[in-house]
Amino acid sequence: MPRTAENPIKKTTKGKGANYRPTSKGAGMTEKGVKEYRKKNPGSKLKTAVTEKNPTGKRAARKKSYCARSEGQMKKFPKAAKDPNSRLRQARKRWKC
Repeated sequence: MPRTAENPIKKTTKGKGANYRPTSKGAGMTEKGVKEYRKKNPGSKLKTAVTEKNPTGKRAARKKSYCARSEGQMKKFPKAAKDPNSRLRQARKRWKC
């Protein structure tokens, strides 16, 4: 379902909009949010964050890829990069980038 003014993405942790973590808890999607997204989008390969210190194999590659992409976002959005409480910075912290 596309995001519109009538259907914004909710960033709450309770009830119907429990798909996203609050910024204080590392931002990103929750396990419930990923399951719901995959249910609505058959064939999706969306996964939750790689949060372990030293992942191996495919998880290590996903982490490396995410960290590289989010580093580009830090350059593109310097305001978010400077704010330690931004969703971008908190998500990078959670992924241990």
